[in-house]
Amino acid sequence: MKVRIAYSKLGKVRFLGHLDMARLWERAFRKAGLPVAVSTGFTPRQKLSFGLALPTAAESLVELLEVTFDTERVDVEVQDLPSRLSGLLPEGIVVVGAAMVEAGSVSLQEDVTATTWVLSIDHPAPELATRIASVMGAAECWLERERKGERRRDDVRPGLLGLEIASPTCLLGLPSEWKASATGTLVEATLTTAGRGIRPTEVVEVLLPGVQPWDVLDRVLRTTQWIERPEATCAPFGVRIRKELDNERQLTGR
Repeated sequence: MKVRIAYSKLGKVRFLGHLDMARLWERAFRKAGLPVAVSTGFTPRQKLSFGLALPTAAESLVELLEVTFDTERVDVEVQDLPSRLSGLLPEGIVVVGAAMVEAGSVSLQEDVTATTWVLSIDHPAPELATRIASVMGAAECWLERERKGERRRDDVRPGLLGLEIASPTCLLGLPSEWKASATGTLVEATLTTAGRGIRPTEVVEVLLPGVQPWDVLDRVLRTTQWIERPEATCAPFGVRIRKELDNERQLTGR
């Protein structure tokens, strides 16, 4: 039985990297006594599959992982997993939802086609708003970037699905502690993950050319992961169907 788990990652724990998080989850499942299936071979490992890696120092309201349970040994109550696991995880990591995965579903890496972020940028709001309007009104937006040791110029404009100063509606959905500690101008960005997906730091490079992103990025928060399959369910919490995003863009003209 495969289960998809959603969890939040907030506060000081944001400085744990992707591999550290993988080891943390392996220990949590062992402590919980859950019958996680293991791979075969010389070095058996728990059958865990993680979604899109979260940049170190970034936070998230919805991170995803999939775990395969060996239910021939012990039955697993999916609805009990959030409470059963949250107490075994470090402060700042809370399981917010769990749902069974349909047989034959695509991997997490393929399922999520876009993500929404809130970036706290240390720069005046009027100047950022002007720059956002310029970028979103342009047909092209070229950026030089490096991936896997290769440098190239890419037109990143098609991957900027939404970019604006965070609206009051967006702010209502943010944790109060996070808002209180974020000192910069809050910018909401919805970015594609397909192909050479766009990183939050690259949004800063687009808006403020020549600036080192982490010199002005106060806090970074992933708020939503978008799934394109219309038959997919919205559970766990924080995962939304891509059709909703398309409808929002039609209504706002973005």
